[in-house]
Amino acid sequence: MPSASDGRATEALDRITRTADLAAALADADLVIEAVPENPQIKTDTWTQVGRRAPEKTIFTTNSSTLLPSAFMAASGRPDRFLALHYANHIWAQNTAEIMGTPKTSPEVYAKVVAFATEQGMVPIELKKEQPGYVLNSILVPLLNAASALWINGVPDIETIDKTWRIGIGTPRGPFEIFDSVGLTTAYNVSIMGDETSRRFAERIKADYIDEGKLGAATGEGFYTYPTA
Repeated sequence: MPSASDGRATEALDRITRTADLAAALADADLVIEAVPENPQIKTDTWTQVGRRAPEKTIFTTNSSTLLPSAFMAASGRPDRFLALHYANHIWAQNTAEIMGTPKTSPEVYAKVVAFATEQGMVPIELKKEQPGYVLNSILVPLLNAASALWINGVPDIETIDKTWRIGIGTPRGPFEIFDSVGLTTAYNVSIMGDETSRRFAERIKADYIDEGKLGAATGEGFYTYPTA
C-alpha cells in the first residue's frame, strides 16, 4: 500500500473541493455518500434534496451506521440506485466498507459500489440482505449498550468498565474509549431512540458532555481527554 510520503496523499487533497452549494456539489456526481447525523428526519430531508438535484447517472449511498437504506430510498426518488456504504472508524487502518442493498437495489449498481470500495483500498463486506447495524455494529452495539447500562445504573465507573474489557479480552480500547472514537453525538442520536436505559444514557451524556462541548476524541475531550495537536 502506498505511504503518505509518496506524494499521493497531497495530490488527493489537491483534488478535493469543498462547497456549501448542494447543486454545485451534485452537478456531475457519479456517486453520493451521505453522512449526516443519525436522525431519520434529517436523512429523509437530505435525500429529498439530493434526489431532486443529482444527475440521472448518480448512485446514492448512505453511510448510516444503524438505519436501513430502505427507510430513505423513496425520498431519493431512485430506489434502484440507492444502497448503504458504511465505513469503519479509522478507515486508513480499519479498512472495511460494508455494502448493503435493499430489495429494490439494482445488482449492477451494487456491483459498482463493491468495485468502488475495492478501488479505494477498502475490504468490501457484502451483506446479502438488510440488517440494522450491518455486521460490525450488530456485534459492537450490544457491547456498547451493556457498558452504558452498567454505568448509568451505577454498577462500576467508566474506568473500571474499560479496564475490565481491556484486560479480560486483550483489546487495546474499552467501550467508553470506543464511544469517544465514534463521537458522543452519534452515541446520543442512536441511544435516544432506544429503550428506557438507553434514553437515560443519552440524556446523561448530553447534559454532562455534549452540552459542555465534550464530543469525543475529535474535540479533544469526551469520557477521556486526548491531545489536540
